[in-house]
Amino acid sequence: MSRHTVDDLQAIADAIVAEAREGEQIAASVTRSRETDVRVRNGEVEHFVSAQSQSIGISVIQDGRTGNSSARMFDEASWREVLAEARENASFGSVDEFAGLAEPDGVEIVEQKLWDDDLAAFPTEKKIEIAKELERLVLAEDPRLRIDEADYADGSTEEASATSLGIRSSSRSNSCYATVSVLVDDNGETQTGWAYALGDSPDKFDLPAAAKKAADRATRLLGAVKPASRVTTVVLDPMVTAQFLGIISGTLVGENVVKGRSIFADRLGEQVASPLITLIDDPTDSRAYSACETDGDGLATRRNVLIENGVLKMFVHDAYSARRAKTKSTGNAGGCLALQLVPGTKTQAELIAGVEDGVLIDSVQGLHSGVNPVSGDFSTGASGLVIRNGKTAEPIREFTIASTLQRMLLDVQAVGGDVDWLPSRAAGLSLVISGVTMSGA
Repeated sequence: MSRHTVDDLQAIADAIVAEAREGEQIAASVTRSRETDVRVRNGEVEHFVSAQSQSIGISVIQDGRTGNSSARMFDEASWREVLAEARENASFGSVDEFAGLAEPDGVEIVEQKLWDDDLAAFPTEKKIEIAKELERLVLAEDPRLRIDEADYADGSTEEASATSLGIRSSSRSNSCYATVSVLVDDNGETQTGWAYALGDSPDKFDLPAAAKKAADRATRLLGAVKPASRVTTVVLDPMVTAQFLGIISGTLVGENVVKGRSIFADRLGEQVASPLITLIDDPTDSRAYSACETDGDGLATRRNVLIENGVLKMFVHDAYSARRAKTKSTGNAGGCLALQLVPGTKTQAELIAGVEDGVLIDSVQGLHSGVNPVSGDFSTGASGLVIRNGKTAEPIREFTIASTLQRMLLDVQAVGGDVDWLPSRAAGLSLVISGVTMSGA
């Protein structure tokens, strides 16, 4: 079991699963969390929330039928009532031959630094001051800028789980970030920009860098026009790449594969991407914002290489999809947990220098609605900067980029070394992709 124990919650989870009857499987999860959200505007606090919550969730499986129930009280009378309700719900459930809890697989938990004492002790007034300082720094970048919102947020979670099959773990984690969204007005035109600051604790935030990035993102799009339609090479900004990987992740989840909802079904061992692409899901890497020690089934998370040198190596599975696929869980209850591409060595500027004619994609809109995970059809609105003779030129907007997921993966020309550990389930870096259709004027 992980050293990050939460003994009082673990004792409750253990007591619940000890009630399992013959032929019955029980899983219990006990969670306690806290969050802070601050928003400032014009130097004043516009929104402030400091909240605590707790919950117990119980699943009961018997004869292929599953029942679930939950409550927000930790006392024994409450959890016994939840257990009784879960059993009753199971009695009305449909029979599923693949229903069942995860079996212990012997994979050891990789201990990680998920908790920061400085963050836990950080005073509320300083959290508010961070949002105010971020606002001040942005406004100092350019007199045309105005703030849409400047925010600080943090959260902490303590949780414990146990199953009647012998899986048990507990942990605690906390995280924080600050974000800013800005508007810039010039000659009747308005553009937007955003940025964020991350760190184990607020003391580690680089607020000046975040302010400059938000200002640059907004001002560099001033004067943007709709481009002519053509087939071109695109350079994806790290945030856009992270969003792209988020789309790819769904096609690699075992449940989608066994249901025929993936472009990669029946393609294990095939070349599905450029040899430059090695895609890894590694929630044991503490640099990942979504790093974690166990998955939703209670199994230890692990490093899984999904695509290696362009070859599809594996899908990710939880205990349920693994049974359906006649394989083993990969410790991925909850899907892909922390995706990252193995990086190259070049900066974004160096990648752009290698593109004679193309577009730097700065942001995309409606990405999820514009992608079909079964056919792979890809189309999304975008904005960015023209690349001409290896340098960024005029800004463009109100155009779409289109291809297929299959083609885009195969058409990757370069992978950047500018890894950005974003507040998401995928790290970002710059990515160069050829043969993308740009539809504009």
